[in-house]
Amino acid sequence: MTQNIPIERLTAVADCFPVDGHLLDGIPYGSGHINDTFALRFAENHTSRRYILQRINHRVFKDIPSLMDNIARVCRHVRGCLETEGRADAHRRALTLIPTREGKDVLLDDEGDYWRLYPFIESARTYDIIQSHQQAYEAAKAFGLFQRQLADLPGPRLHETIPAFHHTRARFNAFMNAVEDDACGRAAAARDEIAFAQSREAIVDVLLDQQAAGILPERITHNDTKINNVMMDVTTHEGLCVIDLDTVMPGLALYDFGDMMRTATNTAEEDERDLSRIACDLSRFEALAQGYLGATRNFLNDAEIRQLAFSGILITFEIGLRFLTDYLSGDTYFKIHRDGHNLDRARAQFKLMTSMEDQLDCMQRMVEHATSDTGR
Repeated sequence: MTQNIPIERLTAVADCFPVDGHLLDGIPYGSGHINDTFALRFAENHTSRRYILQRINHRVFKDIPSLMDNIARVCRHVRGCLETEGRADAHRRALTLIPTREGKDVLLDDEGDYWRLYPFIESARTYDIIQSHQQAYEAAKAFGLFQRQLADLPGPRLHETIPAFHHTRARFNAFMNAVEDDACGRAAAARDEIAFAQSREAIVDVLLDQQAAGILPERITHNDTKINNVMMDVTTHEGLCVIDLDTVMPGLALYDFGDMMRTATNTAEEDERDLSRIACDLSRFEALAQGYLGATRNFLNDAEIRQLAFSGILITFEIGLRFLTDYLSGDTYFKIHRDGHNLDRARAQFKLMTSMEDQLDCMQRMVEHATSDTGR
């Protein structure tokens, strides 16, 4: 989607929401790649106030009413939890949807686009790259607290905005089909990566089997636990508010921790070609475990805690499978910027996964230590 939207259109959209004052400007905001996001500034009583306006990408998210039903329920529940706790700054620690003048959580305009509006959370920012262990700790704590706050969300069950998103058996089967079809004649160039993936098939059902057996409970999960989805206070550096709620849906708590681990512990870029630069940073993992368990120790069960370190291995493998499948299928899903880009990404994920496997025992000890530190 494009963010080249005239101010006149932004004004027309904003007029559909009960916002006082007049629009001064609207500028593209953030680093997201799916929705179009704008920071709107309104003149109001000799001062100005900012809001976040988003045009939702309905080409990616096909069922906007269900998506917005999820977000509205989650926002209101988290805000209610904070107010029950007596948090005076609840407005900074939870996203708040501003209904349209007609009382709806989302606006469908005459051009067929969907828009939503939030108050701007001032004196806070996001980071695209982890700059310190403290940031890793704060991000993990914020995502853990988010899961804890939603543990008692009343029914009905949230909608699955992306069905079977982390179904690792389905992902593996799609990979095997791509190998068999070899639609683009690329399997020979990926022979080593295919063999690597096939050699790890035994792990794909571990969490699914435990969920089916009732050992791992279904939770409400964020499903995009990168550090840039946590707003941090610019003064205290505390993780304040979890954002980007489009993928919040039922899942396993371990999927969120595993993806945090995959994105936060990697010592190189996701598409790094020099595999010698790629490793799992244990000190970052320790910060993640301490932050996350500090927020979740009262509701995670023992089986979930035992699988925390393994979850990173599994999710890293899953993402590597998806990159490799897309490469074999002709690069139809992930955007690429060079020939073989998805193969490079798969190789990088598999190298990171190997580093995690080599350090699994150490990570398990760190989890045990973090669990005892947090009083479980």
